Amino acid sequence: MTMIITLSAATLFLTLIMIHTIPSDSPSLQYALAQNSSTQNITYQNIPIPTTISKEAQEELRKITFEPSMLKAPDPNDLNGWKKQYHGFESMIMELSRPIIDLYQPNVSEIMLGGIQVLDIKPQNWKDNGKVLVYTHGGGYTFGSAISTLGSAVLVANATGLRVMSINYTVAPFSKWNQTTDQVVSVIQMLKDQLGYSLDDIAMYGDSAGGGLMTGSILKMRDQGLGMPAALVLWSPWVDLTGNGDTYFTLKYADAYLSYDSFLKNAAGAYADRADQKNPYVSPVYGNFTRGYIPTLIQGGTREIFLSEFIRLYQALDQADIPVKLDIYEGMPHVHQYLYKTPESKIALSKMNDFLKTHLGY
Repeated sequence: MTMIITLSAATLFLTLIMIHTIPSDSPSLQYALAQNSSTQNITYQNIPIPTTISKEAQEELRKITFEPSMLKAPDPNDLNGWKKQYHGFESMIMELSRPIIDLYQPNVSEIMLGGIQVLDIKPQNWKDNGKVLVYTHGGGYTFGSAISTLGSAVLVANATGLRVMSINYTVAPFSKWNQTTDQVVSVIQMLKDQLGYSLDDIAMYGDSAGGGLMTGSILKMRDQGLGMPAALVLWSPWVDLTGNGDTYFTLKYADAYLSYDSFLKNAAGAYADRADQKNPYVSPVYGNFTRGYIPTLIQGGTREIFLSEFIRLYQALDQADIPVKLDIYEGMPHVHQYLYKTPESKIALSKMNDFLKTHLGY
């Protein structure tokens, strides 16, 4: 059975351009070639691959050949610089999604909810159980789209059997945190008002920056008196944009993908001014969860600079008596669920399904 995608002609045209016409030596991809002027003697390549993880995961780690510190971000307000970088990343992320899409052959269509584009992903042989899972993609708040990150939504739809709605929110700096969280809240409201879902039948998930965006958006819903969905799953969430936390320093050279100094600091600034970065809707670790929150599953690996954030968010929720599970994987890099051939990814997806079954009731 072939995948059915009914996107607009303009969307398809733009996607094909990004996938097929950006050469590896184009200006939009030069970030991957730029040598960081502060390169250290210790690098990711000097950190041994752990023998305590699966052989499949060891092989995936061996394939990683670049240094995160080589990725350079534009200045926070450099719109042209971010636009170029966005298109360069878009094509590479799509290449990660393509084999997953080809493997699972989902049914995908485009709908508009509250004026925002949403991809509606259904696994093969989908049966409507009245439940829906809403996804916000990662990408440092500045890159990625519902189209290029389709692989994540497809993995989850296949693992859970659920209908997944992926929000194509506007990335920074073309949208700041307040507008972006409003987009997420608007989509959830439209799922109720336009499609007839109750909040009890809606769960949420996000990875990396998408995890932080989703966590903050639910806090905003709570504070606006709009209620909250049934459950939340977070993959390697970025929930403190200030760059504080022990593992930003202790795991600086162990993280295969992320560098705060060369990239994430400016990405955070593109999304939220420095003065706003401790706002709970921006960095949810600073939120007050004693006013209530939803059951949350946090998944991550021991090779992530965000590891401290997973722990801090877990503690904040747990101390407020919110049902929360912290699910950490030995030796795994950022958003390891994408390594879909590894046992670690399959276990994480299975645990996600079990958690959602418990709290969404399907």
